[in-house]
Amino acid sequence: MPGTPNRPAADRLETSLYAAVKRHLEGLGFVPKGEICGCDIVAIRVADDPFLVIVEMKLSFTLELVLQAVDRLPMADEIWLAVRASTRGRDRDGRVQKLCRLLGFGLLRVSAGTGRVEVLAEPAPYRPRLNERRRSRLVDEHQRRQGDPARGGSTRQPIMTAYRQRALACAAELRDGPRPVRALRAIAEDAAAIVLRNVYGWFERERRGIYRLTPVGRAALSGCAPSPAAIGEALATIPV
Repeated sequence: MPGTPNRPAADRLETSLYAAVKRHLEGLGFVPKGEICGCDIVAIRVADDPFLVIVEMKLSFTLELVLQAVDRLPMADEIWLAVRASTRGRDRDGRVQKLCRLLGFGLLRVSAGTGRVEVLAEPAPYRPRLNERRRSRLVDEHQRRQGDPARGGSTRQPIMTAYRQRALACAAELRDGPRPVRALRAIAEDAAAIVLRNVYGWFERERRGIYRLTPVGRAALSGCAPSPAAIGEALATIPV
């Protein structure tokens, strides 16, 4: 049958990585040996004091590989993880490299065909550079949000963000009829931006400085899902 031929059975075993990793360690001045006391590879570089490295190998990056490495931590000066190179596997995920750095593990990517070994992460203590912009967004959202309206772990439903809370407050103020933007500022200081941007399709301008609710906005206040016709009608009235 046409298609990509199956990978040879030997390449489907962790042992297919051993020769390449061993050569890599030997190039660094270590003497590596396989399967010692349950460890895939134990390598020692003798100077004044022996420097001991443990390498655990898997065909792909898995939780089991990480747990094995965690178990080896008290036994070695350095822990390395070695995985087979892939085109779209976990070894291509930058978060995996960050995880290894955070745990202090080295990470090797091994091309089983060519024997090439690529160092993705060094086994050294790591702390990511603080991202002030993202941190500020978290603090701002936490402080602006009223109460705790969103259950952690929620998916496939609108999150009650601080912005949504303020938009709902503006919508509630318009429930009984059109109001000027200046009246909404007592509810939310950024009311003018909220009704102008109209992220949720809840507001429409009646005339300059005066806004009213759309059918979608009324449905949001009542907690009912609007009909497709109501959504289409509301969106059709939003100025482009």
